[in-house]
Amino acid sequence: MTDISLNAQERRQAIVGTVQAETGIDEALIERLVRGFYARVRQDRLLGPVFESRIADWETHLQKMFAFWSSLTLQSGRYHGHPMAKHLPLPVDAEHFDRWLALFDDTVRDFCPPAAAELFIDRARRVAESLELGLAGANDVLLRKGERYRRST
Repeated sequence: MTDISLNAQERRQAIVGTVQAETGIDEALIERLVRGFYARVRQDRLLGPVFESRIADWETHLQKMFAFWSSLTLQSGRYHGHPMAKHLPLPVDAEHFDRWLALFDDTVRDFCPPAAAELFIDRARRVAESLELGLAGANDVLLRKGERYRRST
């Protein structure tokens, strides 16, 4: 291992440590939160059918989501996927993103201390906005500031 890669690893570990100290987020909290959230999603009238029709192996999906949220909140670098590509074929729009955010917000507030909840919710809103904009663009819909993506039926 070179000095450069070791320094990068040390910097990443320092970032993770700082976030953990400031928010209380750790891998165990991420796992509890993600499991709790997806348990709610699977029971949701709007979101449940979308997920159930596409996820055959829930444990594999959850493992990816642990890595995703670890990378997003702790900057751990664990996730190496392509979320936009996974979401483009989904039959979702603003209504689905709003419901996803509402469920996520409720779950986060049930599972996390305030500083952790604030960070998770901020990241979730950014993810939802990015995915909604990407879906709109992929469907030849150009959204203006404040506009939301609505699928044509």
